[in-house]
Amino acid sequence: MMESVDVVVVGAGVVGLAVARHLAIEGRSVVVLEREDAVGTQTSSRNSEIIHAGIYYPPGSLKARMCVTGRALLYRYCADNTIAHRRTGKLIVATDRDQLAALDRIADRAHANGVGDLRRIDRDELAELEPEVSGVAALWSPSTGIVDAHGLMRALRRDAEQSGAVVSLRSAVTTGRIRPGHPIELTVADIGEIACRAVVNCAGLGAWALASSLTGFPTAHVPRRHLAKGNYFGLRSGRAPFERLIYPVPVDGGLGVHLTFDLGGAARFGPDVQWVDRPEHLVDPTRADAFYAAIRRYWPGLPDDALQPDFAGIRPKLTGPGEPAADFLVQGPADHGVAGVVNLFGIESPGLTSCFALAAHVAAAIDGDPLR
Repeated sequence: MMESVDVVVVGAGVVGLAVARHLAIEGRSVVVLEREDAVGTQTSSRNSEIIHAGIYYPPGSLKARMCVTGRALLYRYCADNTIAHRRTGKLIVATDRDQLAALDRIADRAHANGVGDLRRIDRDELAELEPEVSGVAALWSPSTGIVDAHGLMRALRRDAEQSGAVVSLRSAVTTGRIRPGHPIELTVADIGEIACRAVVNCAGLGAWALASSLTGFPTAHVPRRHLAKGNYFGLRSGRAPFERLIYPVPVDGGLGVHLTFDLGGAARFGPDVQWVDRPEHLVDPTRADAFYAAIRRYWPGLPDDALQPDFAGIRPKLTGPGEPAADFLVQGPADHGVAGVVNLFGIESPGLTSCFALAAHVAAAIDGDPLR
């Protein structure tokens, strides 16, 4: 007999686990299907682990709303569940006077998004805060921080399972069938078929393939996928002479090669934007020269031969080179007309920060009443 549940969540990254937790706490029966042999092995574990404040995104966009709401929820959850995190704060640095207007635009956008603690500082205060940083002015964001992404995902999985959800690893969805008036049927490798009232596609880089594999789902609603690889480099030895995260003014496709560090204090730089045709996670060592140039704009004291490849991640994007950055795309029945299907496309940064807010948004979208 075919197993039947209320909701199948496909993908056990940070957003998929947050969605499963939210739905299980609501009392729905939930199964999470993850094709890998562990949770969060892709985008969720290959990023800067930043808790974003909500500064950069267009006012009213899903990214802006989910980030600002999600940031408060994430800090609270980390504090309540003893998940390692720290409010480091960050500086967005204008390295020459030509970038001052860009700082003003960033500040205006942040204010429109409800980020009320962003503050402009001058060269002297910047030098006082971070003597090794070279810049003419900066924006100080005290709400930005870092989090142990793996610790967060372990806690989300624990909460989901304690609320009745089942997380099934090595469980790749191969096909699905949608018929009006019937449960959605998914075929899962090595398991068989599962019937569900709703399926939430949180498959990250695989979200496009999953949506296309659902017989009965209109392929016109599957957008084009673009892949942007982000390379990260670390320091070969020693510690970076900074107490705060250091960001440049944003560049096309990303936020620029910034300096962050993990909770142990190890510095890393990235990501850059390298458009690729297929997902692969090896750092491209030929990018090092561009990293030195980018970093030395705000840290001229970076020594020669100080960088070494660290890791790389792939951002699932909805727009390509030279195009304006796209918003998160959360498609529910109200958007595509297919009952019980919610697709999440283009969940890149600030997806980790937004995970709790996105979970609530998805729960509403399942029933055809997405938050607006």
